[in-house]
Amino acid sequence: MKHLAYPLAALVALSACSGETDTNDETAAVTAESAVPMPPAPLADASSSLAPSPADAIPAAMLGRWGLVAADCEPGRDDAKGLMTVEAAHLRFYESIGTLDDDIDELSATRIRADFDFTGEGMTWDREMTLELQDGGRTLVRQEYGDDAMAGPLRYSKCS
Repeated sequence: MKHLAYPLAALVALSACSGETDTNDETAAVTAESAVPMPPAPLADASSSLAPSPADAIPAAMLGRWGLVAADCEPGRDDAKGLMTVEAAHLRFYESIGTLDDDIDELSATRIRADFDFTGEGMTWDREMTLELQDGGRTLVRQEYGDDAMAGPLRYSKCS
């Protein structure tokens, strides 16, 4: 470590001796670019003062694989049509994927109500939905809203 201190001290001494101050725009731009970025401010939420950021707003306790029936959770099945994989900003299904939109209506550690942009089978659509953890995190209930939404909620069990 001692061998690094001498060149650093020499650079500091040289910059102090130059007596010139360079305040042109190019130097300011380089300084701004090399600054460490600040993390985004958390979302405001009545139930939590430290809510996730929009980039990963789906609550961490919901992340993972969820099945409508036990067979959906069996590894290697290519017919698990009731499997839903929840990621930080995506819901992955058998033949579609939903991407979390910036329009988040509710957010807590156990519930999110938001809009998702879906693609699958050559189509695109939007869906407002809620995801809510129940039974101590063992059950995830998904409810859709709006035109063409499913009539009732779907109950998923956590895959182990």
